[in-house]
Amino acid sequence: MGEIIRGKPVADRITEEVKLSVEKLKNAGLFPKLAILRVGNDPSDLAYERGALTRMEKCGIEAEVFELSDDVSEDSLISHLEYISDRQDINGILIFRPLPGHLDENRIKHFISPEKDVDCFSPANVAKILEGDKTGFSPATPSAVMEILKFYHIDLQGKHCVVLGRSMVVGKPLSMLLLGQHATVTICHSKTKDLKNICRMADVLIAAVGRAKMVDESFVKEGAIVIDVGINSDDEGNLIGDVDFESCIDKASMITPVPGGVGSVTTSVLAQHVLKACEVSSFFPGH
Repeated sequence: MGEIIRGKPVADRITEEVKLSVEKLKNAGLFPKLAILRVGNDPSDLAYERGALTRMEKCGIEAEVFELSDDVSEDSLISHLEYISDRQDINGILIFRPLPGHLDENRIKHFISPEKDVDCFSPANVAKILEGDKTGFSPATPSAVMEILKFYHIDLQGKHCVVLGRSMVVGKPLSMLLLGQHATVTICHSKTKDLKNICRMADVLIAAVGRAKMVDESFVKEGAIVIDVGINSDDEGNLIGDVDFESCIDKASMITPVPGGVGSVTTSVLAQHVLKACEVSSFFPGH
C-alpha cells in the first residue's frame, strides 16, 4: 500500500514561515494585502475564496474582496482591475478564472499589474516561468504541487514526469516548473494517443484534467508517485479527484488524496506570493 502524502503539514509549515515574515514586515511599517476579484458566485470560486480569506487571516495578511456581477461588461471589469492595480495599499491580486464566456481573458490579462499578479494571469509572469525567472509569480496550484514534492523529499532530477492536462492554469506552467528541477516531462491531453501506456511510463504521474476518477490503476506504473490536482464533485456533492484513489493506492509508492492533498496547499502558496509582492514593493516603491 502506498504512502498517503497529505497537504496539511506542507501548508502548516509554509503558513508559519509566512506569518513570521509578515510580522517582521509589519514591524517595519509594511502591511501586506491581497485583493480578490471575483465575477459571479460560482460555488468553487466561493469555496476557494473562503479558504484564501482564512489562510490570509492566519498569516496576518489583510484581504479585500471585490465582487462583480456575472453579466459585468468587459470594460467595467478592466476598469476595476486597473483601479485595484493602482491601489498603493494592495500588494497582490487574485482574479478567479475561467471568467464568464462573454469576457475575453486574452484582452483582460494585459491590464493586471505583473508585480501584483500573484496567480500568474499576466503574460509577463507566464513568460518568466518559461525563462525560469524566479522574480515572477507562478500559479498557486502548480507551485503547491512543487512544494509538496519538495516537502516529501521527492527528487525529480532525471525522473520521467507525466502531466495529464495542458491548461494555462495548471498543466503548462507545472510542466515548466518540473523542467526547472531537471525532470523529463511529457504532457498529455485529450488528443494523446496510447494515453494509458504513456502514463504507465511515469515515475511521477500528475493528474490535472478535471475528469472525476479518470485515472485508475491501469494508468499507474508499479511504485510510481501519483499527484492528484483534480477537484470534482460526485452526485452527493463530495469532493473527489481525477484519480481513483482506492484503485491506485496499492500500486503507487506515494499518492495524494482529494480532499486533503494539493488543494490544501494552494492558499498557503498564495499567501507566500502576497508576502513576496509586498517585499518587492518595499524595495521598489510605487509597484
